[in-house]
Amino acid sequence: MNKGTIKDIPFFSNALQEEIELLIYVPANYTPLNKYNILIASDGKDYFQLGGITRLADQLLDDYEIENMIIVGIPYKNVEDRKNKYIPTGKYHEAYLRFLAHELVPYLDKEYSTYQLGSSRGLIGDSMAATVSLMAAIKYPNIFSKAILQSPYVDEHVLNTVEQSKNSNTISIYHIIGKEEDKVLTTDKQIKDFLTPNRKLHQLLLSKGFKTFYEEFEGNHTWKYWKPDLKRALIENFS
Repeated sequence: MNKGTIKDIPFFSNALQEEIELLIYVPANYTPLNKYNILIASDGKDYFQLGGITRLADQLLDDYEIENMIIVGIPYKNVEDRKNKYIPTGKYHEAYLRFLAHELVPYLDKEYSTYQLGSSRGLIGDSMAATVSLMAAIKYPNIFSKAILQSPYVDEHVLNTVEQSKNSNTISIYHIIGKEEDKVLTTDKQIKDFLTPNRKLHQLLLSKGFKTFYEEFEGNHTWKYWKPDLKRALIENFS
């Protein structure tokens, strides 16, 4: 199997006023003569380490099961940093969305041979990282047209944002949630029901006319279930 390379690149964000370590997976078949899709993963280190997304991409590209793609992982610094950026009420949420759309995407389009089209760009995340992926796609539908949501954190702010969205016909959403996620122990040691609000979100996405793939899996809020789902998620969105 041909192995892609992972570059560790420091990137200064003006929107966030901080340096971010980007993990950029460039496939083994990369050549500027071809064009590449882009997948951006918040919770980036988790996707690269716990999810094994780069090894999976190597395999799927080798077997011609997905189109050419570059994967960008954005790690979070700590629990507080993650909350501040990923959830709609977070202190740096809007700045993080601007960073994704107006700083990261232009940088990737300049450095790599990309399609430079919304339809070739996706966002992926688990839990709160799924939330920010959805929020970014809704805010910038012409920049990101795919959102892969693995057990997103959903609250009233998320539902309201979806309710008010206008561009449902341009975004395709891949959405999974576990049937055992009605009692999730969050990082701040609270027990939360993720399942009920995700069901509400799904109904809302349908009523708004989003192109949606939805499944409730037998399992809980852990990488034990998100990791094996990644293969289908990538094929569903980038085949």
